[in-house]
Amino acid sequence: MTQETSKIKVGISIGDLNGIGCEIILKTFQDSRMLSFCTPVIFANTKVVSYYKKILKIPINFQGIPSADKAIDDKVNVVNLWKENIKITPGAEDKVIGEYAFKSLQAATNALKENQVDVLVTAPINKHVIQSEEFNFPGHTDYLAQELGGESLMFMVSENLKIGLLTDHVPVKNVPEKITRKLIEQKVNTIAESLKKDFCVSVPKIAVLGINPHNGDNGVIGDEDQKVLMPTINQLNKKGQYIFGPYAADSFFGSKNYQNFDAVIAAYHDQGLVPFKTLAFGNGVNFTAGLSKVRTSPDHGTAYEIAGKGEANHNSFEEAVFTAIKIYKNRNEYQQLTKNPLKRQGKKL
Repeated sequence: MTQETSKIKVGISIGDLNGIGCEIILKTFQDSRMLSFCTPVIFANTKVVSYYKKILKIPINFQGIPSADKAIDDKVNVVNLWKENIKITPGAEDKVIGEYAFKSLQAATNALKENQVDVLVTAPINKHVIQSEEFNFPGHTDYLAQELGGESLMFMVSENLKIGLLTDHVPVKNVPEKITRKLIEQKVNTIAESLKKDFCVSVPKIAVLGINPHNGDNGVIGDEDQKVLMPTINQLNKKGQYIFGPYAADSFFGSKNYQNFDAVIAAYHDQGLVPFKTLAFGNGVNFTAGLSKVRTSPDHGTAYEIAGKGEANHNSFEEAVFTAIKIYKNRNEYQQLTKNPLKRQGKKL
């Protein structure tokens, strides 16, 4: 933690101000018990937070601060990033609002890099309106990979299901050409390391889903599974890993076969997220594995259709906060346990 006596500081980017981001943040921290787990640091502006507090009638107190390093324990802290008034229109796409979403994300990421906060939880953005010269990415994951370093991977996690993606925000027509042996090895290794460091799984068992229907039916419906996936899985197993598959994706989840593994790797976005959101929606978390820092987010988007109506469910955002805290603690414990194993073993003897 930033200070030994302090609680874990959770940096929070506000997301799209016309979406449900501010609502789910306020609903999460209106429960004062949350402050016993962490110190929230919201990167936005107190006027914006006051606006949503008022129209949604959310009973919450918060403290305006000039920077993240001034955060106060047992308070909901709001870093004032700008002074000007902003026109908020819940449910509307707005390029100006996209600029403020990026300001929040950039400031929160910088605070994370400078250890002013310990973890980052991001509220949903609109990937279209946030685009600019500074933010030219398909989403949070790619931006954070650039800023924080490491081999990033979109890892959708819940208590009973964890799904990683070989490709994430990639057009379906480009998926096969993106999946190479090098990419598969990289993603498998990232998931295996994350399971060990972040989720305390000592010997990970990972299932891989096929790229084509029925794994290509021996080349009748595409040959990527036979030529790329299978040889790579065999090679990884020879190196001592426990990687299984490829499995036909259409029956894998309905048969509950996923319950036999610590994680599943899907070939592309919808192959993994459709079953995940069906089985874990509202309780799932989007975790960016493989980074030097911990980042999570809820498993949904801006939900413009219900923005400003007080109807948003905050469960997934709350889970994202708890998951970030848990991973942070697990990662620190793993580092301590593996710091000098011979020395620790000698002490036990």
